[in-house]
Amino acid sequence: MKVVVLGAGLMGREVARDLTASDKVEKIYLADLNTDSAQAFVDSLNSSKVEVVSLNANNDDELRTVMAKGDISVNALFYEFNEKVANIAIEVGVHSVDLGGHIGSVTDRILTLSDQAKEKNVTIIPDLGVAPGMINILAGYGASKLDRVESIKLYVGGIPTKPEPPLNYTRVFSLEGVFDHYTEPSKVIQDGKLTEVKSLSGVEPFYFDQYGVLEAFYTSGGISTLYKTFPNVKTLEYKTIRYKGHAEKFQLLADLGFFDKENKVEIDGQEVKVRDVVREALKKKLYLGDKQDAVVLRVIVAGEKSGEQVTYEYEMNIKREDTQSMTAMARATACTIAAVAVMVGSGVITERGVFPPESIVPGSEYIEKMAKRDVIIKETSHKSSIVKW
Repeated sequence: MKVVVLGAGLMGREVARDLTASDKVEKIYLADLNTDSAQAFVDSLNSSKVEVVSLNANNDDELRTVMAKGDISVNALFYEFNEKVANIAIEVGVHSVDLGGHIGSVTDRILTLSDQAKEKNVTIIPDLGVAPGMINILAGYGASKLDRVESIKLYVGGIPTKPEPPLNYTRVFSLEGVFDHYTEPSKVIQDGKLTEVKSLSGVEPFYFDQYGVLEAFYTSGGISTLYKTFPNVKTLEYKTIRYKGHAEKFQLLADLGFFDKENKVEIDGQEVKVRDVVREALKKKLYLGDKQDAVVLRVIVAGEKSGEQVTYEYEMNIKREDTQSMTAMARATACTIAAVAVMVGSGVITERGVFPPESIVPGSEYIEKMAKRDVIIKETSHKSSIVKW
């Protein structure tokens, strides 16, 4: 099969690197506006499978031409392009997967295209990063083993292995996305009712081997489509994991208006957006460089099975090794979307339409494919009798 990777940023490059190892993939088109940088990366791969093509993603005609080269497109562009890419994928008749970004109901709008996608014999799966993405697949897998699902709790964090004050954080993806996730409200189901809570709230201690007691708190976008897929659960919530004190410090920045998109100040007669200044300043302060990062994840799905209370837990704890150029977050993200892209393109996934990851990606095969990429996801379960009075 032929795969078009849209965007040669960090994630796009790592997706292309992953795909070169698949015997199911015969050709990869890596598309980006900066072809020189993309070509330098491709030259380092020593693979004849990858070809760099020029793409201005703001130009719909160019998108159509480039996407039509493949059987499936992997959208590694910023999430503001996701809806456009999905529409064009249907138009030109190619499958498509994206890295997600549930801010602003982008994925909700993509899901409304399911009938058109089915008509064109196309499969589209949005939200295939880590959160959303990996957690959706694992939540769906755990739920598939139960007769009735009562609770889904999701915890994910990208953290430095050696935290440095004052923020004890390094950026492993777009700070613009981080700001959105910290300021938009978080959807949750509590006591069986769908509601919204303030992001950076609900702080609770969270223990993980090697890192001790961390903290977890609500952020937006994490539950993605799960509240629609499992509307009848009693509890559904997503929390981001960071080192202790992180939420309080970023809440202060939010309270001061530093993340407000409309907050502007005038300096020397020129109007400046405060958010832009803060983002650029933090980019330097939070630069990862060659430092080690880690991704910690825990998905807890509880419910009833054959008259017993059963809980399935999925846990991942990976870190960037000194010999690896790829960050742990990039590895977990790129491996997820690449693995699913191959499943769609090679015929493992045959349903046509638009589907959230939890509804279509086979969990057992996904875990197996991730293990082959040295991304180990451990499953544990425990049960107890249901007491009826």
